[in-house]
Amino acid sequence: MTEIGSVVDGKYEILKEIGKGGMSVVYLAMDKRLNKQWAVKEIRKKGNGKNDEVVINSLIAEANLMKRLDHPALPRIVDIIDNGTTIYVVMDYIEGESLDKILQEYGANSEEVVIEWAKQLCDALGYLHSQKPPIIYRDMKPANIMLKPEGNIKLIDFGIAREYKEQNLADTTVLGTKGYASPEHYGSRQTDARSDIFTLGMTLHHLLTGIDPRPDDYIYASVRQWNPELSDGIEAIIDKCTAIDPDNRYQNCSELMYDLEHPNLITKDFKKSQKRKLKLFITVATLSVVMLLLGFSSKILEVNLNNNYYDTLVSVVSSTSLSEKISSYKKAIEIYPYDTRAYMYMLDAYENEGNFGKEENDEFLALYNANKDGFDVESIELAELNYRIGMMYFNYYTNDDGSYSFSNRVQKAYPFFLTNYENENIPDNFQYKTLSNCYYQICSFYKNYILSSTNVEEASREKYLKLLEVLEESIDSIEESGAYDQLTLYNGTFMLLYDQRTNLESVNVDKEIVVSLMDNVYNNTSLLSVQKEQSKKLKSEILDNYREYKDAIERTYNNAKERR
Repeated sequence: MTEIGSVVDGKYEILKEIGKGGMSVVYLAMDKRLNKQWAVKEIRKKGNGKNDEVVINSLIAEANLMKRLDHPALPRIVDIIDNGTTIYVVMDYIEGESLDKILQEYGANSEEVVIEWAKQLCDALGYLHSQKPPIIYRDMKPANIMLKPEGNIKLIDFGIAREYKEQNLADTTVLGTKGYASPEHYGSRQTDARSDIFTLGMTLHHLLTGIDPRPDDYIYASVRQWNPELSDGIEAIIDKCTAIDPDNRYQNCSELMYDLEHPNLITKDFKKSQKRKLKLFITVATLSVVMLLLGFSSKILEVNLNNNYYDTLVSVVSSTSLSEKISSYKKAIEIYPYDTRAYMYMLDAYENEGNFGKEENDEFLALYNANKDGFDVESIELAELNYRIGMMYFNYYTNDDGSYSFSNRVQKAYPFFLTNYENENIPDNFQYKTLSNCYYQICSFYKNYILSSTNVEEASREKYLKLLEVLEESIDSIEESGAYDQLTLYNGTFMLLYDQRTNLESVNVDKEIVVSLMDNVYNNTSLLSVQKEQSKKLKSEILDNYREYKDAIERTYNNAKERR
C-alpha cells in the first residue's frame, strides 16, 4: 500500500485512504501543481489466483474504458501512472454519499426525487450505449450511485463494464450483483443495453420501496403493492424495465427516457390498455362494440405509427449525409412540431459539420419561429433548446466566405440566452442554468457597452472587471460539467479577451488580470480528458490559439505603454 504523505509521480500527495476493494485502494490526494483534490485508485498488478487476475484485469480495463468517456454523470480519468508493479488511476474526487447509505439512513425515497435520479441515470446509460462499440455497465445498484451535495448524481465503479461484442452469444464471465442483475447476466445470453435497463429498473424499485432485492427470500412485487401511494405510471415503467424477456423491456434508453419525462401519459395508456382488454373479453360477440373498439384502436394505431415514424426519423445513422439528416428531421418536426428532440438533432448535425452559416441559420430559424409559440415555456426541454441555439451562434455562426465576427456571433446568440435569463418558470434542475446565464452576461455586455454607439463611454474599468469576475466564477463552477460544456466556455473566454484586448487596456484593466484568466483557461483545457471528436477539435483550437492570443494581448499593452 502507498504510504500516507508520499507523493505519486512527483505530483499527487496522498492525504488519506477513502475506499478499499479486494485488489484496489482509493486515496484522497492533492495535486501539488494545481492545488486541487483528486481520487487516486491504486491497483496492484499481481494477484494470488485466477479470480484475482480477473478482478485486476477488470480494474485496469475500467481505467482504460473511462479514459475515453465524457459525460457529466461519469467521473473523469485525468491521469494513469504505471510504475511496473502498480497502476495509479487519477480521477475526479466525488464528494457526496452513495444512495445505498441514503436508503439505510432515510428509507424509501419520494417518487419525484427518484424519477429525477432515473432521468440522469438513463441519460448516462444512453451515452454509454451510444459508444462504438456500445459499453454495457452491468452493475447498476444504489451503492454505485453517488449523490453530490448540489443534488446531481455520479455513476461510479466501472470494474465490470464491458464492450458489447455483436458476434458473442453469451458473456464469458458471470459478473453483477445478485438481485439487481438481469437473467442474461447468468449466462443465458450476452448482456446488452436492455440488461442495463433491467438493473436500472431494479435499482429504482429499491429506491422507491426501500426493499432490498438481494436477500434469498426476496420475491418481486410491483412497487404499488409495497406502496399504493406511488403512481400507476412509475409502476408500469419499472415493470417494463424488469421484464424477464429482454424483448418485453424498453429496447433502448431513449424509449425509457420518454416515459420518465411523461409519466402521466404512460399512466393514461396503462389504464386504457387494461380497460380495453376487459371490454374485448366481455363484448367480443357484439358487433357495434367491436366496431367502436376498432375505431378506437385505429386512433391508437395512428398515434403509435406516428411515434414509431418520429423515432425512426430522428434516429438516422451517423453515416447519412447532412442534407439527408436535415430532411429527416424536418419530417419529424412536421409530425410533432413542439417536440424539441428533432430541433436538437438538427443542431447536432450542424455542429458535427462545424458550420452554422446564413443558409443553415435561415433553414433552422424558419422551423423554430413557425412553432415557437407552441412550446411549453416551463419545460426544461425548451430551456435546453434555447441554450443550444445560443451556443451554435456563439461558437459557429459564420459569414458566407467562412469568416466570422465575434461581435456578430454575440448579437445572434443574445436573444436565446436572454429568453432563458428572463424566464422565471424554468425548473431549478435545468443543468445549464449557470452557463446560460454566464453567456447572457457576456452577450448583454457587448450589446449594451460595445455594440451600442450611444453607450460606449459606459464600458468602464469597473464594468470590464465585473464581466471578468463573472467569467472566473463560471469557470470555477462548471468543473463538474461535461468536457464539451467546459471547453465552449473556455473558448468563449479566449475569444472575448482577444477581441476586447484594446478596450481592456484603454480602461486600465491590469494586464496581469487578463493574462491570469487566459492562463487559468489554458491550464484547465490542458487537463481535460476528451473523447468526442467535437471536444477534441475544440480543445485543440484553444491550445493552438493560446500563444497567438496571449502574445497579441501583451503587444497591445506594451505598445500602449510605449506610446505613453
